[in-house]
Amino acid sequence: MKGGYTIGNEKLIKVLDGASGHLLGLWRKQGKEEGALRIAVVGGGCSGLQYQMDLVEGPRDRDIMVSSNGVKVVIDPKSALFVSGSELDYSDDLQQGGFKVTNPNAVVTCSCGESFAA
Repeated sequence: MKGGYTIGNEKLIKVLDGASGHLLGLWRKQGKEEGALRIAVVGGGCSGLQYQMDLVEGPRDRDIMVSSNGVKVVIDPKSALFVSGSELDYSDDLQQGGFKVTNPNAVVTCSCGESFAA
């Protein structure tokens, strides 16, 4: 049964070469020809947006699916509001390696800092 998902484009999220190469390698290791990367926005507050990423078979009902650089990314509609215009990259850096979402909309505005002042 095919779910009702929407096709999005790279205006929502763009996968850069580093991330695409790493993801395609992960799927090969798992013996899968292809899959999708689910990105969800969790938390928030003063620390900014946090992203949860999982390898999945494909989109669920109401998801938005973006094909970028040979990779499928699936995002639920609520998270899509926050990631619009983002780029996904991957770095092997030992200090800050891993997948990284660069989000032009994530301007950290925090009005709670005052309450923590001594």
